[in-house]
Amino acid sequence: MSTLDLAETSLRDVNAALQSLNGTTNQTAWEVLNPRGAHALAVGLDAPVEVRVKGSTGYYCAGMNAEATIHVEGSAGPGVAENMMSGTVVIEGDASQYAGATGHGGLLVVKGNASSRCGISMKGIDIVVHGNIGHMAAFMAQKGNLVVLGDTGEALGDSIYEARLFVRGSVKSLGADCIEKEMRPEHLELLAGLLERAGADATPEEFRRYGSARQLYHFHVDNAGAY
Repeated sequence: MSTLDLAETSLRDVNAALQSLNGTTNQTAWEVLNPRGAHALAVGLDAPVEVRVKGSTGYYCAGMNAEATIHVEGSAGPGVAENMMSGTVVIEGDASQYAGATGHGGLLVVKGNASSRCGISMKGIDIVVHGNIGHMAAFMAQKGNLVVLGDTGEALGDSIYEARLFVRGSVKSLGADCIEKEMRPEHLELLAGLLERAGADATPEEFRRYGSARQLYHFHVDNAGAY
């Protein structure tokens, strides 16, 4: 395992070393020491490597990730895995606001709680939160899956498109055009796979599914108050 120490090396140089990796590298296992809340750490990675961050990070950790597996042994600030394309990001602690925002693919796992706007405008990413999430989660979520083992805050799925939301706990309120939907066999199968990949101790039958009522796709004057 190769080691990068932020107590000795600048953030710019640490990111440059990780971003220089490609699909032909033999150095596939990396460890980052002393992150001390550093912002924009391990962003823009584009190779099937594994990076283990030994501590908590600041905002935008693992942003724009593609192919890499990034494991944060701590908590993460706002925007973790923002615009993620593929790969896996695991946060052992809590995640701050808009975790997984605009993510196009890959898997984001938060072992603790996630704050407000988790999965905002998600476009294909899978997000599994072992704890609770805050308000306005999955706002304008277009595609992908958000799985919450705990409770959700207000306005879940506001103005949602075709993303699927699975919640085991309570939902404080649903946002505009978001409704509870039938949990069919294909959803149980999909959810079982996500829970297994995320190492979550739960069964699909414990969850309820939410999604779009499809009333706000096009403007209609009768729905003006909901926009």
